[in-house]
Amino acid sequence: MESSVIELSKYRFQCACENLNDAKLLMDAGSFKSSVNRSYYAIFHMLRAVTALDHFDASKHSAVIAYVNRMYVKEGVFDKALSKMLDKAYRLRENADYKDFEIISRDMAKEQIERAEKVMDMIKPYLDEKWKL
Repeated sequence: MESSVIELSKYRFQCACENLNDAKLLMDAGSFKSSVNRSYYAIFHMLRAVTALDHFDASKHSAVIAYVNRMYVKEGVFDKALSKMLDKAYRLRENADYKDFEIISRDMAKEQIERAEKVMDMIKPYLDEKWKL
């Protein structure tokens, strides 16, 4: 695998880690909507770290998610639970960002952070293996 693709994948994963850390800080500061946003972006950048290895990217989040579901979940690389977590994270982030008067609680923000951590636990071993090649 070309080193530039691996470096891009690692960079995207690092962005995901930063977003997850930011989500935790925002939750602790009581900025629950912003925390949900950063947790979602942690997940999204994790997905893009995976898709970078395939030379795939898309401008729409739904296209990246669909690609991961088709190429990785459906093919058994990642557990089917990933698909449900992606859907929940995407919907919660959209509601938090775009719905007027949407209430996001601490519990919702915490759940989104936990979701991002689970996604990371699923994806990181795969990336570690690919980065060695």
